[in-house]
Amino acid sequence: MRSDASAPAIQLSRVSQRFGDYVAIRGVDLVAAPGEFVAIVGPTGCGKSTLLNIVAGLKPPAEGEVRIFGKPLAGLNRQAGYLFQADSLLPWKTALGNVMLGLVLRGVADGEAREQARGWLAKVGLRGFEDRYPHQLSGGMKKRVALAQVLILRPKILLMDEPFGALDVQTRQLMENELLALWQEDRKTVLFVTHDLEEAIALADRVVVFSAGPASRIVGDFPVELPRPRDVAEVRLTEDFLKIHREIWGLLREEVMRAHAR
Repeated sequence: MRSDASAPAIQLSRVSQRFGDYVAIRGVDLVAAPGEFVAIVGPTGCGKSTLLNIVAGLKPPAEGEVRIFGKPLAGLNRQAGYLFQADSLLPWKTALGNVMLGLVLRGVADGEAREQARGWLAKVGLRGFEDRYPHQLSGGMKKRVALAQVLILRPKILLMDEPFGALDVQTRQLMENELLALWQEDRKTVLFVTHDLEEAIALADRVVVFSAGPASRIVGDFPVELPRPRDVAEVRLTEDFLKIHREIWGLLREEVMRAHAR
């Protein structure tokens, strides 16, 4: 069965997940259009990462259905690339070796993989760092390598789980702008999990709010009608940004307090 390019990139219908007797998420309906940037926020432990793992096909839902471009997801989601919070670079490979690895595993000739990897390292601002090993790179540089490692495989969907959470504020803002610039080129569908509401608003087209767990569900879905292209530092100073932040935080704060109470 061929996927339908006119269908939603991601469609979750009444999706639930449990681990033993613990219900992580329950009855989640979520649609992301092709090219849409959707941020997901919620209290700690509300199942945000669980949702990404379901969309990635790492674990099927206990209940409900996942469709990717109109086609039911069975097994790994080969349309998606996944960027984790923790570094996943191989320490014994250089930046170039890490970026080209996915192409090599797909059977691309070594020379072609090397050429494409050099191009992607240049795209993320690491020209001249091809021969550096992960331990020779700063935190921001390692994130750039990881981003190139995912994007070189040209996924139609990008799943991002707190990818910049461990970075200092200045490096984080640089990486956020880098991500937006790369996303602007071909408008992949993005699901971006974050604890930072300001980050979610600065990046996304929509912000989805999850309730406190267990049995988390979507309790809010807010459009972010801020003009693009955006600079994540400058957009935070606008009145429109502050208005959206106040609206979403009014709901998110209730769920955060509920999670702490539990």
